Amino acid sequence: MSGKTILITGSTDGIGKQTADELAKRGHHIIIHGRNRNRIDATVGELTRKYSKVNIDGIGADFSSLRNVVKLSDEIKQNYPHINVLINNAGVYSQKKTLTEDGYELTFAVNHLAHMLLTWLLLDAIAEPGRIINVSSIAHQNGKLDWNNLNAEILYDPYGAYALSKLANIIFTIELANRLKNKKQITVNALHPGVIDTKLLRAGFSIKGDTLEKGAETSVYLADSEEVANISGAYFIDKKQARPSSVCYDESLRKKLWDVSCEMIEKATGIKIVV
Repeated sequence: MSGKTILITGSTDGIGKQTADELAKRGHHIIIHGRNRNRIDATVGELTRKYSKVNIDGIGADFSSLRNVVKLSDEIKQNYPHINVLINNAGVYSQKKTLTEDGYELTFAVNHLAHMLLTWLLLDAIAEPGRIINVSSIAHQNGKLDWNNLNAEILYDPYGAYALSKLANIIFTIELANRLKNKKQITVNALHPGVIDTKLLRAGFSIKGDTLEKGAETSVYLADSEEVANISGAYFIDKKQARPSSVCYDESLRKKLWDVSCEMIEKATGIKIVV
C-alpha cells in the first residue's frame, strides 16, 4: 500500500496522532483532521519535520455539527483526487449530557453519526481497492440499544453513552460491509485499540493504560497490511479477528440502527443516505 492517501479523523493527539505518525513513517500521504486549527497546524508541522519527504496535510471540522462534516467532505473532494484509506478515529467521552446544535446527544453524534455521514459522503472519493477503518472499543460489549433513549431522553450515563456509540461503530461496520459487497472493492473493518493512555481514557475512567504505540498498532495493520486486503465486516483486537457482541449479528437490529441513524442525519442535513 505504498504512497496511499490516508485521512485520519481525530489525529491531532492520542491514538490518531500516533497512527498518523506510523503511517507517515511508511511513506503514505496523511491528511490530519482535528477541531482546533492551532493543533492541526502543530501536528502537521511536527510530522513534516520528522518525515520531510512525505506529504502531510491538515483539515479542520468540529464533528458535533453534522453540517461541518458535510463541509469537510466537500473540502476533501475539492482538494484531493481520491483517498485510499479512511480511518474513523475521532471520539469523545462526555461526563455530562450535552446536546449538539443538531439536538443530538454529543457522544452518539460525534462517535457514530458524524462518521457514518462522512463515510457515506466520501464513498465515491475512495479509490478501489479502498479501506474504511472504524476505531471502536471493547466497551461496546456493555452498549445497550434502547430506542427510547438513543438521545438520552430518559437517562444519561457517561459510560453507557460511550459504550452505545462504540457498539454502533461495529454494527455500522458490519452493515456497511454487507451493503458494499459485490458493489465496490472497499473493505470495512472495526477494531479495539486496547486500553490506551489517552486523554479520553483519563477523562472517562481515571486509569492509566498502555502506550500510544500499542494503541495504533491495529489501525496501522488494517490500513497497510496485505494480509487483510480481502477481509471485510470484521472486528479486530491486537491485529487478530475477534468476535464482537452477539447483537452485532442481529440483521434486523442492524437495519433498524441504520434506518434510525439515516433519519437523524437527514433531519439535521437534508441528506438522504442510500447504499
